[in-house]
Amino acid sequence: MKTLFVMFLGLAVCLSSLACGTAGKATGGDRMTLGQSAHSLTTAELKARRDRYASVQITVDEARISAEDRAVLVWLVRAAAVMDRLFWKQASNTGLAVRAEIADLQGERGEVLRDYVDINYGVYDRLEEDEPFYGTSRRPSGATFYPEDMTKSAFSAWIEAHPEDKEAFLSPFTIIRKDDRGQLTAVPYSTAWRHDLEEAADYLRKAAMRTGDKALKTFLNSRADAFLSNDYFQSDMDWMDLGTGGEKGGSAIDVTISPYEVYEDKLMNLKAAFEAFVTIVDREESRKLSLVARYLDELEANLPVDDRHKNFSRGKSSPISVVNVVFTAGDTRAGVQTTAFNLPNDERVRTAKGSKKVMLKNVGEAKFNKSLIPIARTLVDPELTQRIDFEAYFNDILMHEMSHGLGPGVIALPDGTKTTVNLALKETYSAIEECKADVLGVHNTLYLVSRGIFPADLRPRTEATSLAGIFRSVRFGVEEAHGKANIVEFNFLREEGAYTFDPATGRFGVNSSKFPDAIRKLARRLLTIQGEGDYEGAKTLLDRYGQMTDEVDAALGRLAHVPVDIRPIYTLGEKLLNEAAR
Repeated sequence: MKTLFVMFLGLAVCLSSLACGTAGKATGGDRMTLGQSAHSLTTAELKARRDRYASVQITVDEARISAEDRAVLVWLVRAAAVMDRLFWKQASNTGLAVRAEIADLQGERGEVLRDYVDINYGVYDRLEEDEPFYGTSRRPSGATFYPEDMTKSAFSAWIEAHPEDKEAFLSPFTIIRKDDRGQLTAVPYSTAWRHDLEEAADYLRKAAMRTGDKALKTFLNSRADAFLSNDYFQSDMDWMDLGTGGEKGGSAIDVTISPYEVYEDKLMNLKAAFEAFVTIVDREESRKLSLVARYLDELEANLPVDDRHKNFSRGKSSPISVVNVVFTAGDTRAGVQTTAFNLPNDERVRTAKGSKKVMLKNVGEAKFNKSLIPIARTLVDPELTQRIDFEAYFNDILMHEMSHGLGPGVIALPDGTKTTVNLALKETYSAIEECKADVLGVHNTLYLVSRGIFPADLRPRTEATSLAGIFRSVRFGVEEAHGKANIVEFNFLREEGAYTFDPATGRFGVNSSKFPDAIRKLARRLLTIQGEGDYEGAKTLLDRYGQMTDEVDAALGRLAHVPVDIRPIYTLGEKLLNEAAR
């Protein structure tokens, strides 16, 4: 069944976008045809893959949304739809062309194929290490951010030979292209996608005109400016102030809209993908969780790493926003859905202000009920399943996001060069950083329990819930950053005896006596790799522990009945898009 989101973006946007930006039609030998696809997956196989995503309606309490905020939301979801269009163009050169090609394909195959292309934002299966499920072409590691034949060594060699290009080439907000002479050049997003970004900026300014909330108005206007200037620093600073107005009688809207995460760039882990979260703040839950932000320095001091790698220089503003999602778009909507995030990624902003943690409560509840609980009932020791609850799951997510803001940021390499962790670790960064956040999230929870800040019974609930959560994340694929991070964590803790396995029952358990020390040991290793910018150490860790074992593979084989993730249908967001389209 097509959703309004698909109709609005897949048809109205898709056909008009084929000649724009990087989403040109596939031609010649690159053209995918229905004949090619007929020899790949059968309709039944395709449907089985589609069914790994449970369709769930995600709702918000519309009665709690003021008339003013609703008027603002209409324009925000339109701006978000532009982010979605841009992400299609970033994800692959063929996605939109294929979407148009199969638009009129009849029967069940056509319906399922269109749906799965929409879930993956193209023809590369995000749960199957990006293998094509329609056609035969392989996904370029750098998506559309670089020429398709670009290699890591060629990219690095160009910068070494052209130091004047370094800043532009390493910018998260440029794409790398070849000019008429075959020379590489960095093209700003604001140039490459000018028309789309002008449209999004216009919608943000119209939203700003309709809100009386000063912080929201300031952010929307500065983000609109950023879309056209390609300089996101000030608007990231302004974004840090959002989400508090609702407590003071202002807007309850918290919106995130920008190129942010770099997961789509699997070549260099540099280039940011467009995405949007349009949300309403849950004031009561936000106040409860903001307690943790008071202990940032204490948590930093307690990190199991040499003091020289600890980072007390980041800003201390660390707001926590618990929100309910009205609409998402772009990078966050592709494949596995985001439950929480910690932004911005710009170390300059983190140094000045810190970072903000945003937790998507209604999305988290849907994922917990549809996926985590059935996984636990299948793979985890029954005594442990009784300890798994949504509060522990939500806390685990909170502490994960909080932990992204701890540890090394700007570092000095052994030769004295100043850089940042992400640049030093290159393509290994995302997996190492996600693993660090996971492990530190548990480590920090155990510490706050020992301090009496969290209740004592949260420790056993955290041990059980985090174990089940690992199996949920590993199902995303061990080539995806979160999946890779979780298999590293599992294999390391298994080797240390913190996780156990009973061959007779096929179920996994936790050795509570070994669990804290194993967590601390892995945290120290990850933080040291980051603090020293140890690229080779990162590769060694990922190579040793980042592989699927027979034990885990067999366990995952028993989860065929459990959805891997959700396919959200944002009822209010799509209603607002429908209103805007009239």
